Amino acid sequence: GGMTADLLREQIHIGRSLTDKPFGVNIMLMNPDAEKMAYIVVEEKVPVVTTGAGNPGAYVPMWKEAGIKVFPVVPAVVLARRMAGLGVDGIIAEGTESGGHVGEMTTMALVPQVVDAMKEYNLPVIAAGGIADGRQLLAAFALGACGVQVGTCLLVSEECPIHENYKNAVLKAKDNGTVVTGRIAGTPVRILKNKMARSYVAQEKAGADKMELEKYTLGSLRRAVFEGDTDTG
Repeated sequence: GGMTADLLREQIHIGRSLTDKPFGVNIMLMNPDAEKMAYIVVEEKVPVVTTGAGNPGAYVPMWKEAGIKVFPVVPAVVLARRMAGLGVDGIIAEGTESGGHVGEMTTMALVPQVVDAMKEYNLPVIAAGGIADGRQLLAAFALGACGVQVGTCLLVSEECPIHENYKNAVLKAKDNGTVVTGRIAGTPVRILKNKMARSYVAQEKAGADKMELEKYTLGSLRRAVFEGDTDTG
Protein backbone atom coordinates (compact mmCIF):
# COMPACT_ATOMS: atom_id res chain seq x y z
CA GLY A 1 0.00 0.00 0.00
CA GLY A 2 2.75 2.44 0.80
CA MET A 3 5.25 1.34 -1.84
CA THR A 4 6.25 3.06 -5.04
CA ALA A 5 6.43 1.00 -8.23
CA ASP A 6 10.23 1.01 -8.14
CA LEU A 7 10.30 -0.17 -4.53
CA LEU A 8 7.91 -2.99 -5.37
CA ARG A 9 10.21 -4.22 -8.15
CA GLU A 10 13.14 -4.09 -5.73
CA GLN A 11 11.24 -6.08 -3.11
CA ILE A 12 10.23 -8.70 -5.69
CA HIS A 13 13.90 -9.19 -6.54
CA ILE A 14 14.75 -9.55 -2.85
CA GLY A 15 11.96 -12.04 -2.33
CA ARG A 16 13.02 -14.12 -5.31
CA SER A 17 16.63 -14.18 -4.07
CA LEU A 18 15.50 -15.69 -0.77
CA THR A 19 13.34 -18.59 -1.99
CA ASP A 20 12.64 -20.88 -4.90
CA LYS A 21 9.03 -21.31 -3.69
CA PRO A 22 6.00 -19.48 -5.11
CA PHE A 23 5.27 -16.06 -3.60
CA GLY A 24 2.64 -13.40 -4.01
CA VAL A 25 2.28 -9.65 -4.40
CA ASN A 26 -0.65 -7.72 -2.96
CA ILE A 27 -1.65 -4.63 -4.93
CA MET A 28 -3.70 -1.98 -3.15
CA LEU A 29 -5.64 -0.43 -6.00
CA MET A 30 -5.92 2.94 -4.20
CA ASN A 31 -2.15 3.30 -4.55
CA PRO A 32 -1.29 6.00 -7.15
CA ASP A 33 1.22 3.55 -8.69
CA ALA A 34 -1.29 0.67 -8.92
CA GLU A 35 -1.32 0.63 -12.73
CA LYS A 36 2.48 0.54 -12.94
CA MET A 37 2.51 -2.23 -10.35
CA ALA A 38 0.00 -4.22 -12.38
CA TYR A 39 2.48 -4.29 -15.27
CA ILE A 40 5.49 -4.93 -13.03
CA VAL A 41 4.08 -8.21 -11.69
CA VAL A 42 3.75 -9.38 -15.30
CA GLU A 43 7.24 -8.26 -16.26
CA GLU A 44 8.70 -9.92 -13.15
CA LYS A 45 6.70 -13.12 -13.66
CA VAL A 46 5.20 -13.02 -10.16
CA PRO A 47 3.23 -16.27 -9.63
CA VAL A 48 0.39 -14.98 -7.42
CA VAL A 49 -1.40 -11.62 -7.12
CA THR A 50 -3.97 -10.56 -4.54
CA THR A 51 -5.74 -7.22 -4.75
CA GLY A 52 -7.53 -4.92 -2.34
CA ALA A 53 -9.21 -1.51 -2.05
CA GLY A 54 -10.77 -1.50 -5.50
CA ASN A 55 -11.82 -3.42 -8.60
CA PRO A 56 -8.91 -5.09 -10.49
CA GLY A 57 -11.05 -5.93 -13.52
CA ALA A 58 -8.93 -3.85 -15.90
CA TYR A 59 -5.83 -5.92 -15.12
CA VAL A 60 -7.17 -9.46 -14.64
CA PRO A 61 -7.10 -10.49 -18.34
CA MET A 62 -3.45 -9.37 -18.62
CA TRP A 63 -2.50 -11.25 -15.45
CA LYS A 64 -4.28 -14.42 -16.51
CA GLU A 65 -2.62 -14.31 -19.93
CA ALA A 66 0.73 -14.16 -18.09
CA GLY A 67 -0.16 -17.29 -16.11
CA ILE A 68 -0.57 -15.47 -12.78
CA LYS A 69 -2.92 -16.85 -10.11
CA VAL A 70 -5.30 -14.03 -9.16
CA PHE A 71 -7.17 -13.73 -5.86
CA PRO A 72 -9.12 -10.45 -5.50
CA VAL A 73 -10.54 -9.21 -2.20
CA VAL A 74 -14.27 -8.56 -2.56
CA PRO A 75 -16.80 -6.96 -0.17
CA ALA A 76 -19.95 -8.11 -1.99
CA VAL A 77 -21.43 -10.99 -3.98
CA VAL A 78 -21.94 -8.86 -7.09
CA LEU A 79 -18.20 -8.12 -7.34
CA ALA A 80 -17.35 -11.77 -6.66
CA ARG A 81 -19.51 -12.79 -9.64
CA ARG A 82 -17.89 -10.14 -11.83
CA MET A 83 -14.41 -11.39 -10.89
CA ALA A 84 -15.42 -15.02 -11.42
CA GLY A 85 -16.58 -14.11 -14.91
CA LEU A 86 -13.10 -12.78 -15.67
CA GLY A 87 -11.53 -16.12 -14.75
CA VAL A 88 -9.86 -15.41 -11.40
CA ASP A 89 -8.56 -18.38 -9.43
CA GLY A 90 -10.30 -17.74 -6.13
CA ILE A 91 -12.14 -15.13 -4.09
CA ILE A 92 -11.14 -13.49 -0.79
CA ALA A 93 -14.42 -12.48 0.85
CA GLU A 94 -13.56 -9.71 3.32
CA GLY A 95 -16.00 -8.37 5.88
CA THR A 96 -16.00 -4.92 7.42
CA GLU A 97 -14.25 -6.20 10.58
CA SER A 98 -11.02 -6.03 8.58
CA GLY A 99 -8.82 -2.99 7.96
CA GLY A 100 -12.04 -1.22 7.09
CA HIS A 101 -11.39 -0.26 3.48
CA VAL A 102 -14.17 -2.48 2.15
CA GLY A 103 -17.96 -2.46 2.40
CA GLU A 104 -20.09 -2.58 5.53
CA MET A 105 -21.23 -6.21 5.34
CA THR A 106 -19.87 -8.37 8.15
CA THR A 107 -17.70 -11.43 7.57
CA MET A 108 -20.35 -13.73 9.07
CA ALA A 109 -22.98 -12.47 6.61
CA LEU A 110 -20.73 -12.09 3.55
CA VAL A 111 -18.75 -15.35 3.44
CA PRO A 112 -21.63 -17.87 3.14
CA GLN A 113 -23.29 -15.77 0.43
CA VAL A 114 -20.07 -15.60 -1.60
CA VAL A 115 -19.47 -19.35 -1.05
CA ASP A 116 -22.94 -20.15 -2.41
CA ALA A 117 -22.51 -17.82 -5.38
CA MET A 118 -19.11 -19.29 -6.31
CA LYS A 119 -20.35 -22.89 -6.45
CA GLU A 120 -21.45 -22.44 -10.06
CA TYR A 121 -17.92 -21.29 -10.93
CA ASN A 122 -16.25 -23.98 -8.80
CA LEU A 123 -14.06 -21.33 -7.18
CA PRO A 124 -12.52 -21.54 -3.69
CA VAL A 125 -13.41 -18.82 -1.19
CA ILE A 126 -11.03 -17.48 1.47
CA ALA A 127 -12.58 -15.67 4.44
CA ALA A 128 -11.08 -12.42 5.77
CA GLY A 129 -11.96 -9.75 8.29
CA GLY A 130 -11.73 -10.06 12.06
CA ILE A 131 -10.13 -13.52 12.04
CA ALA A 132 -7.41 -13.81 14.66
CA ASP A 133 -7.61 -17.21 16.36
CA GLY A 134 -8.51 -20.88 15.93
CA ARG A 135 -12.16 -20.41 16.88
CA GLN A 136 -12.65 -17.88 14.12
CA LEU A 137 -10.81 -20.14 11.66
CA LEU A 138 -13.21 -22.93 12.56
CA ALA A 139 -16.16 -20.58 12.07
CA ALA A 140 -14.85 -19.68 8.60
CA PHE A 141 -14.71 -23.37 7.70
CA ALA A 142 -18.29 -23.79 8.97
CA LEU A 143 -19.37 -20.93 6.67
CA GLY A 144 -17.90 -22.80 3.69
CA ALA A 145 -14.55 -21.07 3.24
CA CYS A 146 -11.53 -23.23 2.42
CA GLY A 147 -9.09 -21.00 4.32
CA VAL A 148 -8.59 -17.59 5.88
CA GLN A 149 -6.58 -14.43 5.37
CA VAL A 150 -5.12 -13.06 8.61
CA GLY A 151 -3.70 -9.58 9.02
CA THR A 152 -3.78 -7.46 12.17
CA CYS A 153 -2.86 -10.17 14.69
CA LEU A 154 0.42 -10.73 12.81
CA LEU A 155 1.49 -7.20 13.80
CA VAL A 156 2.35 -8.52 17.26
CA SER A 157 4.50 -11.40 16.01
CA GLU A 158 8.20 -11.42 16.85
CA GLU A 159 9.05 -11.21 13.14
CA CYS A 160 7.06 -8.02 12.53
CA PRO A 161 9.52 -5.07 12.58
CA ILE A 162 7.26 -2.43 14.15
CA HIS A 163 7.73 -0.47 17.38
CA GLU A 164 6.86 -2.26 20.65
CA ASN A 165 4.46 0.57 21.54
CA TYR A 166 2.44 -0.24 18.42
CA LYS A 167 2.38 -3.95 19.28
CA ASN A 168 1.30 -3.23 22.86
CA ALA A 169 -1.48 -0.91 21.64
CA VAL A 170 -2.86 -3.73 19.49
CA LEU A 171 -2.64 -6.24 22.34
CA LYS A 172 -4.35 -3.91 24.83
CA ALA A 173 -7.18 -2.89 22.51
CA LYS A 174 -10.67 -3.88 23.71
CA ASP A 175 -13.82 -4.70 21.76
CA ASN A 176 -14.61 -1.00 21.28
CA GLY A 177 -11.00 0.03 20.70
CA THR A 178 -11.21 0.84 16.98
CA VAL A 179 -13.02 3.29 14.76
CA VAL A 180 -13.46 3.50 10.99
CA THR A 181 -12.43 6.84 9.53
CA GLY A 182 -13.21 8.02 6.01
CA ARG A 183 -16.68 6.47 5.66
CA ILE A 184 -18.14 9.82 4.60
CA ALA A 185 -15.45 10.46 1.96
CA GLY A 186 -15.59 6.89 0.68
CA THR A 187 -12.06 6.02 1.85
CA PRO A 188 -12.74 3.95 4.99
CA VAL A 189 -9.83 2.78 7.16
CA ARG A 190 -10.08 1.07 10.56
CA ILE A 191 -7.68 2.47 13.17
CA LEU A 192 -7.16 2.33 16.93
CA LYS A 193 -8.98 5.06 18.82
CA ASN A 194 -6.47 7.70 19.87
CA LYS A 195 -5.92 11.48 19.79
CA MET A 196 -5.50 11.51 16.01
CA ALA A 197 -8.60 9.38 15.45
CA ARG A 198 -10.78 11.62 17.61
CA SER A 199 -9.58 14.76 15.82
CA TYR A 200 -10.09 13.17 12.42
CA VAL A 201 -13.63 11.97 13.15
CA ALA A 202 -14.64 15.32 14.65
CA GLN A 203 -13.40 17.21 11.58
CA GLU A 204 -14.96 14.65 9.25
CA LYS A 205 -18.37 15.10 10.89
CA ALA A 206 -17.93 18.88 10.67
CA GLY A 207 -17.65 18.60 6.87
CA ALA A 208 -13.89 18.87 6.28
CA ASP A 209 -12.78 17.85 2.79
CA LYS A 210 -10.16 15.21 1.98
CA MET A 211 -7.29 17.69 1.79
CA GLU A 212 -8.14 19.16 5.20
CA LEU A 213 -8.34 15.67 6.70
CA GLU A 214 -5.04 14.67 5.12
CA LYS A 215 -3.09 16.76 7.63
CA TYR A 216 -4.31 14.55 10.46
CA THR A 217 -2.99 11.35 8.89
CA LEU A 218 0.04 12.52 6.88
CA GLY A 219 3.04 10.56 8.12
CA SER A 220 0.99 8.91 10.85
CA LEU A 221 1.78 5.31 9.89
CA ARG A 222 5.51 6.07 9.89
CA ARG A 223 5.19 7.69 13.33
CA ALA A 224 3.46 4.59 14.70
CA VAL A 225 5.73 2.01 13.06
CA PHE A 226 9.13 3.63 13.63
CA GLU A 227 8.65 6.07 16.51
CA GLY A 228 6.04 4.19 18.53
CA ASP A 229 3.75 7.21 18.60
CA THR A 230 0.37 5.84 19.71
CA ASP A 231 -1.24 9.28 20.15
CA THR A 232 -0.87 10.78 16.67
CA GLY A 233 0.28 7.61 14.89
